[in-house]
Amino acid sequence: MTLAALLARYGIASLIVEVDDGYCTGSRAICMSRRSQEILAWVGADKPLVDKGLSWVGGRSYYRDKEVLHFQMPSEPTQRFAPMVNIQQFYAEEFAHKAALAQGGLVDVRWSSKVVAVRPQVHGAQVDIEAEDGLHTVAADWVVACDGGRSTVREQLGLQLEGTQYEGRYVIVDVVQKTRRAVERLAWFDPPSNPGSTILMHRQPDDVWRIDYQIRDDEDPVEAVKPENVLPRVQSHLAMIGESEPWKPLWISIYNAKCLTLPSYRHGRVLFAGDAAHLVPIFGVRGLNSGLDDAGNLAWKLALVMQGKAADRLLDSYSTERVQATRENIVYGAKSTEFMAPPNYGFKLMREAALRLATEDSAVSALLNPRQSTPVEYVGSALNLPAQPGNSQVRAGMPAPEAKLRSINGETHLTACFGNCFVVLYFAEQAGLPTELAALATPPGTGAANPAAVQVICIASQGQPTVNTRLDETGQARERYGALNGSAYLVRPDGYLMGCWPIAKAQDIATALKSFQQERT
Repeated sequence: MTLAALLARYGIASLIVEVDDGYCTGSRAICMSRRSQEILAWVGADKPLVDKGLSWVGGRSYYRDKEVLHFQMPSEPTQRFAPMVNIQQFYAEEFAHKAALAQGGLVDVRWSSKVVAVRPQVHGAQVDIEAEDGLHTVAADWVVACDGGRSTVREQLGLQLEGTQYEGRYVIVDVVQKTRRAVERLAWFDPPSNPGSTILMHRQPDDVWRIDYQIRDDEDPVEAVKPENVLPRVQSHLAMIGESEPWKPLWISIYNAKCLTLPSYRHGRVLFAGDAAHLVPIFGVRGLNSGLDDAGNLAWKLALVMQGKAADRLLDSYSTERVQATRENIVYGAKSTEFMAPPNYGFKLMREAALRLATEDSAVSALLNPRQSTPVEYVGSALNLPAQPGNSQVRAGMPAPEAKLRSINGETHLTACFGNCFVVLYFAEQAGLPTELAALATPPGTGAANPAAVQVICIASQGQPTVNTRLDETGQARERYGALNGSAYLVRPDGYLMGCWPIAKAQDIATALKSFQQERT
């Protein structure tokens, strides 16, 4: 849904084929990262999500009945979004769908329809779709497989995920219960309520608790999800933590962690994203968030290719960048999984030692940090421009840092400038752009957004904001970019830094943009 909405902003029409008859049901992803909120903001889906969701900045871990960790993710009042927002996935799907439908009628969603065959062609693919009114064959220029961990498209192409699947299993339970407890990530290791188990809890909107608890290796997974076995364990834990309001179950399922990926997310005219491309553990909330990052990375590149403004080899960078991101997510996810659900006696012994030590020495608590999802740096990406001497604070391949600024419309955030086209940030003492830099900007157009366009913005320390000037009153932007007067930074349409110049020369930036265009067309 998000990818379709992003493509539609660029005037690209798409057909979404969805086997369900509506938004997902049950307990799926619930934690939306700051980066995901930024991506959804590009299509206007952020406000309903933030309004409905429950924001949080940290969490607590307990060993038995003693707190051993209280962590806080980087956050401050000046930031545009909270580090995390808890919200049920079906709400996120609804908001992304409505955003897609608002993009000029370019998104066609076919519910209760299933892809049953994919036949790659030189210039696209033929896709057989089984719908309520029969079998249809669609000729597609491009196919993006977002069809989940049991991807039909992946199976049709004979592709296999590679990696590790862990044996440890968690029962996932959603219950409705009113509470006044703060919104934070909660974890218990060997709690008195369920000795020997590990329990995770998150609050969700609509007075819903998400509870995950580990089952023993010798427990039958079929028996483990039967209400008569689940509900007493939930009741015991709710009573232990003092949650005494009446409650009822909404959903029960079971999960085990997987660290799997395709080696490549591009196969001719077929691309893979989300769980169809990679499966990562729930610990650290990297699943849905990495899928939205796939969409944010792919949309502008696919739009440039489909509009004839870039050769299709640009899409190779989608695969290399996002495979790198997945491998990094898998490394962190595997570490979290091995702590949350130790795969053997050795890991269990080390975890026990760390937890016991943490009760006596707070310095050990850092070992218990769950390492929540953060944006990945695209180290070595083919799109990164060569580093220039004189600025080591930021570099090409990094997500462009956030900062609070003042615009002609009042307070704003730097990330609000990203997500449409290329952006040149020029830092100066006084408001105003040099003529030669201002000339790099693409003249305002009409209709759909243009991913090839260039916007040039002055980040000034003094003066008055204008259409193309933002005022950095606190010096936050200058500090985070390590900028001097005359520094410039080129930001990709997906909010990633592409190039940095300690002293900007319009010709250098123009050459970089031209070289990118020539290389990709």
